[in-house]
Amino acid sequence: MSRLQTPVRKNDTVIVTVGKDHGKRGRVLRVLPEKNRLIVEGVNIVKRHTRPNPQRNIKGGIVEREAALHASNVQLVCPECGQMTRVGRRILNDGRKVRICRKCEGVVDK
Repeated sequence: MSRLQTPVRKNDTVIVTVGKDHGKRGRVLRVLPEKNRLIVEGVNIVKRHTRPNPQRNIKGGIVEREAALHASNVQLVCPECGQMTRVGRRILNDGRKVRICRKCEGVVDK
């Protein structure tokens, strides 16, 4: 399977564009590049039935947690203009390669 490079990174704010959580915003907790998927905070909540494990200090029962979303179902939110946007790349004068917002031309990377 080919490994696609997603323009979204950990700790970016994204907005969900399709599905049951359409319109929700959240922070990216994990990026799974080999599957082209993301885990977003507070989005795509699923219920997991877990067995108790005293060695790992895990209580049994039904646990709610975030499941992975496909990267094509979210869009990055620009920290400067606050709109969902596509991502461009630019090399700055000091030689750094940064991601930019396609709408306001602002730098997305901190």
